Amino acid sequence: MCKRCFPFLLVRLTSVYNKQMASTKRGLFSSLQELGSPSGKLCLLELSCGTGANFKFYLPGCRVTCVDPNPNFEKFLIKSIAENRHVQFERFVVAAGENMHPVADGSMDVVVCTLVLCSVENQERILQEVRRVLRGGGKEESDFLKLRMVHPP
Repeated sequence: MCKRCFPFLLVRLTSVYNKQMASTKRGLFSSLQELGSPSGKLCLLELSCGTGANFKFYLPGCRVTCVDPNPNFEKFLIKSIAENRHVQFERFVVAAGENMHPVADGSMDVVVCTLVLCSVENQERILQEVRRVLRGGGKEESDFLKLRMVHPP
């Protein structure tokens, strides 16, 4: 029941949150351009993507893969994708951050997690998974914790 109701609540809360955090998010996500692959494409994984509230802050052409343990977010993501045509939606993966096995090793330039690490069971395991999916030189960012960890190539 909670998994079905939570997305509806989050849709309402994220619009207020995004208004308050807009300048902070623009600042955090402005550096994404420099993190793209040598081909110029930027592959971004959003961990616990929720309703896709960060999409509007991503760079044009950014290829976004979303991971969330709650399958009920998918219909809200579809709406957010339609509203944010500047990003290229790749796929939605139903998985917990501690086990993102459907996401290939070294396949992401950036991993973004917003308001996630404070509410998970195993932060260390999630960060291990983030490191696994990041390509050499990738970065993970959390606007909640202001976490920026750069990995050497």
